[in-house]
Amino acid sequence: MAAKTDVTVRKVQTGHVDLLQKVLGTFDENLNIIVHETGVNIRLEGTTVVITGKEEYAALAATVVENLLRLAEQGESPDKGRVEYLLELAHEGRAGDILKLSSGTIAVTAKGKPVKCKTMGQKRYVDCIKKSDVTFGIGPAGTGKTYLAVCLAVQELKQHRVEKIILTRPAVEAGEKLGFLPGDLQEKVDPYLRPLYDALYEMLGLDSYAKYVERGAIEIAPLAYMRGRTLSNAFIILDEAQNSTREQMKMFLTRLGDGSRMVVTGDITQIDLPDGRRSGLIHAAKLLEGTEGVSCVYLTDSDVVRNPMVMRIVKAYEQEEEQMYAAKDRKGAAAEAAGVPQGAEETLKEGTDGKEQ
Repeated sequence: MAAKTDVTVRKVQTGHVDLLQKVLGTFDENLNIIVHETGVNIRLEGTTVVITGKEEYAALAATVVENLLRLAEQGESPDKGRVEYLLELAHEGRAGDILKLSSGTIAVTAKGKPVKCKTMGQKRYVDCIKKSDVTFGIGPAGTGKTYLAVCLAVQELKQHRVEKIILTRPAVEAGEKLGFLPGDLQEKVDPYLRPLYDALYEMLGLDSYAKYVERGAIEIAPLAYMRGRTLSNAFIILDEAQNSTREQMKMFLTRLGDGSRMVVTGDITQIDLPDGRRSGLIHAAKLLEGTEGVSCVYLTDSDVVRNPMVMRIVKAYEQEEEQMYAAKDRKGAAAEAAGVPQGAEETLKEGTDGKEQ
């Protein structure tokens, strides 16, 4: 007698070859990802997707295919990133959330391409920017913190809800002082602010960007040049804010004038401040949490929308940091159990190392 198995068959009818093609992806890339992640077998019967596998995984794959079909019906052509994120949502029982991302267009680029949120974290970030006076966007590289903020800023400017866009960054990335760089002010700060230029060029095009700059509607300057100003009727973005000091952050936040909105972005795992100085971004996010008009959004590796390799790199670094913290906690617990005051073991070790033999 044959052994009973829990293999089941699920079918998803797409109804039209054009919709089926969008679900499949280029060279069946989307289906190949689903097969690889779930271990099911997928074949086609006309315009019907037939899924065979263990009940749990067949149901998961069917849910993903059904939501890909809904995205296709809304005019979207899901790509690899969309499928991978949809699989992640499906594992959490939230596959339907993907439709919330497809329905809203944040902005349109100079070439007519619609800009949409690609993750729920990004959507939460965008929603907070729209409703808050000050928004902190904190997360790893590749999560779209700066790009989405610039997109929203350009929309506000085009729709005359603000009079200008002000973009700023602390100029500390390479450990160089502005005075040692050749050229005038603009030429000195350009290398530090290049990512902001790139986002503006994509949203406005070179000609429109130049016109906005010429009439003073777009200003890009290092953080140090914000001191003493009141920034009214403006959309203000402080990028790479993890490299601002506590004093600089206070100075920047208190520049907020009437009719203005601020977005502060940064990655607290990539702090380049010298001499172990505390990041103003970390301090401000904790200090202002819960303050009326202030929102703080933490993006994670799940929100990385660059090359998938970036997500794997971020995860690897996060795992290493978790292991380091765990080891530190174990060391502290062992010292406490031995009756050694916290931090004293370091002092004792240093004293021992310094003795003459």
